[in-house]
Amino acid sequence: MPAITVENVLTLPRIPNVSPVGALERPLLAITTAPQGVEGEGFPVRRAFYGLDQRDLDPFIHMDQMGEVEYGPGEPKGTAWHPHRGFETVTIAYQGEVDHEDTGGNRGSIRPGDVQWMTAGSGVLHKEMHGRDYARRGGPFEMLQLWVNLPAKSKMTSPRYQELLDRDIPAARLPGDAGSVRVIAGEFEGAKGPARTFTPINLFDLRLRAGHRVRLDLREGWTAALFVLRGKVSVNGEAANEGELVVFEREGGEAAIEAASDATVFVMNGKPIDEPIAGYGPFVMNTQEQIRQAVVDYQSGRLGRIPSSTH
Repeated sequence: MPAITVENVLTLPRIPNVSPVGALERPLLAITTAPQGVEGEGFPVRRAFYGLDQRDLDPFIHMDQMGEVEYGPGEPKGTAWHPHRGFETVTIAYQGEVDHEDTGGNRGSIRPGDVQWMTAGSGVLHKEMHGRDYARRGGPFEMLQLWVNLPAKSKMTSPRYQELLDRDIPAARLPGDAGSVRVIAGEFEGAKGPARTFTPINLFDLRLRAGHRVRLDLREGWTAALFVLRGKVSVNGEAANEGELVVFEREGGEAAIEAASDATVFVMNGKPIDEPIAGYGPFVMNTQEQIRQAVVDYQSGRLGRIPSSTH
């Protein structure tokens, strides 16, 4: 076959560079915008999972972004006593303060960077109120609360509480000063999160600088989703803005995340439980009969009684 010759090789059509890794990028299932509302005694919230099929998010059940809001003096209130059974609540503090107390005798406070991980298990009453000093002065407030399902064998486990302080949560620095990945649960690049979980889960708090990118291994067959708290990013080539949730197909490889502006992204990745789910308000079980029993147990005080010394 004769060679092709031209005076200027730059006039030849160029073959684009094809990244061998790009073929491994996991397909996106959906990009949705979280609707806004109000929760408890004044939390402005975005319901991140609204309108999505629960099976596509398993083992994650529900997530609220509380804030971002600027409270005036005396405005912060919180959420008063209420019950839970059958799952875990994970609260990540970005701005502001919340005091926690439950009928198991656990109490604590979380401030920016801290995480409160409560296993409701067989049942507990708890409240999430703002500290008196913070309530008096007001200030910025923003938190995420994620509900994580428990497998059937652990639904009635004893309640427990994990207070994960900012200083105890490792952060892996990204190459080229691109940002960092705080590892709340699971593992990233050798950094292991402090949270104890009932099923395999990765929870990452990703901070990515404008113009930089990162690739995340989403584990073949695991559920994967990310929520953009701040900034604008592209995920496997698709734009995602503040307040949007990106959900991936279960099959496939990595997520390529590139920041169009400085961005904060919460990444959820977990092995599906693949069991029936029956939910009713603050109870998440496997059958309607178990839900009815949870209501009876709550009404009869078996999930705990509010201490007389509290408010």
